[in-house]
Amino acid sequence: MGYVAIKGGEGAITAAAELLEFLRAQESNQQPLKLDTIRHQLHALHSRVLSEGGLYHPQLASLAIKQSAGDTLEAAFYLRAYNSTCPRLGFTPPHQGKNMRLIRRISAAFKDIPGGQMLGPTPDYLQRLFRFELLDESPEEFRQITQNWLQDIPKENLPTTFPKVLEYLRKEGLLPPISQNTASAFDITRQPLVFPISRSAALAKMTRAETGSLLAIAYSNMRGYGDIHPTVAELRVGYLPVMLPHPITKELIEAGEVLITECEIVAMYDKSEENGKSKFGLGYGACFGHNEVKAISMAILDRALQKGQKNGADNPSEDPEYVLLHIDGVESMGFTSHYKMPHYVTFQSDLDRLRKTQGREGK
Repeated sequence: MGYVAIKGGEGAITAAAELLEFLRAQESNQQPLKLDTIRHQLHALHSRVLSEGGLYHPQLASLAIKQSAGDTLEAAFYLRAYNSTCPRLGFTPPHQGKNMRLIRRISAAFKDIPGGQMLGPTPDYLQRLFRFELLDESPEEFRQITQNWLQDIPKENLPTTFPKVLEYLRKEGLLPPISQNTASAFDITRQPLVFPISRSAALAKMTRAETGSLLAIAYSNMRGYGDIHPTVAELRVGYLPVMLPHPITKELIEAGEVLITECEIVAMYDKSEENGKSKFGLGYGACFGHNEVKAISMAILDRALQKGQKNGADNPSEDPEYVLLHIDGVESMGFTSHYKMPHYVTFQSDLDRLRKTQGREGK
């Protein structure tokens, strides 16, 4: 590569960093952003950074957003860099989404599902119109929102968990049985992607992928560059207990909980290799935080990649190398940003070749 060192640029680089800090604090009459403010009032941004950073640390995710001035790719980069310095203290067993403490649960496949639809916090049913009263929202009005909500909370106890919609489809024989795969999960932080890869590796890569990249490739499939026409069997948002083995007794104990979004789609059907009966195909998506678009896009691509692996890739969204090597925001950002670095030598070579070519053409 044609890189050259920049001499005498240290002072300019220092000044650039100071100017960036000035931009953050130029409204000196304002209070600096609190980390809790970022986490709760910018929860969609916070969830996206948690997921793309691949590290569940809500406080550091807020700090990353503050330090990066809201740049999601930079913020995810901070989390990944920090994660690379952390020791690995243990491993959890596989967890199941049915154990989530739910705040939202819907199905587009059925109107009535066991336990009922739980709309939870969502803008899906709102008009995209400005609420101009928020331009001058007083602290008193802001506090009153919580007080009003707490007064309206139902007094009866709600179930802590709900059965999965897919369980009923599987009992009816419309889905293949759960395969007993004893292989260890692929660790994308320790192992390089070498194709062909396992479904575990593909899911691991997608779960911390950049939301927009996943959405774009999944959308291409939905528009006709593929044939996955999904139905959301169940979409869940909630807090999943994290179980770890006790260091002495080895008994599983709850170490905490993580906010996750989980999506299961059914799409297409073909004959099962086991008994020759046609069954629905299943796509799965899950990520840290509350990010439904990402989970749905991931589930669509999971199904598309399974189809491509079985029948051969007919479209980009079915090609694992195309999908998995182009969805990581931090990697994409790094390669794109490197073009801002000095390329004097390579460009000088391009200039020389172009001048010689034009000289020959002019004769």
